[in-house]
Amino acid sequence: MQKSSAGLLALAGWFAVIAQYVLMLNNNVNTVGEATIRFFSYFTILTNIAVATYYTALLIDAPIARTRGLLSAITIYIIIVGLVYQVALRHIWDPQGLQKWVDELLHSVIPLGALIYWGLFEKKGLRYSQIFAWSIYPLVYLLFILIRGSISGFYPYPFVNVTEIGLQQTLINALIILALFMVLSLVFIFINRKVRK
Repeated sequence: MQKSSAGLLALAGWFAVIAQYVLMLNNNVNTVGEATIRFFSYFTILTNIAVATYYTALLIDAPIARTRGLLSAITIYIIIVGLVYQVALRHIWDPQGLQKWVDELLHSVIPLGALIYWGLFEKKGLRYSQIFAWSIYPLVYLLFILIRGSISGFYPYPFVNVTEIGLQQTLINALIILALFMVLSLVFIFINRKVRK
């Protein structure tokens, strides 16, 4: 069951990411290079790639898949993708056709599947000190989109669009999401430690 579940999540992840890239290119008004950079500027895309890569590594029994805490970190990242989308982004657009299916995969199905997988199969003990290492990815991502946005004028999400809402509000929004990440991390570790006891 564990292998088949990992396989389904890997397959769903790769399909959703590739389909989203193709859909984006079909509706693209920028150069392919710029469109590709923008594609990889979305936390949703990067995190779904991380999910697909991790579950692929599990399938082939790659050593990195056995890294303590990696499953939990990736699960928390993809849960944030789902929560932020449901709260802040779902109401601002109405995808149709294949885009709607891909959108639900990226923001709803895969986050839920990853959470269920974590609940069933995370056996390694977690430590609260791991939160600091887990926070590197979202912090580096934030730094990247702010620097790149200041140069290109493109910000992937409205709640970090410095041009529209200003740097102060952007940083406040980023702190709220970081707080969500910290709370989720604490909850995941607490549950893990309780279950192991």
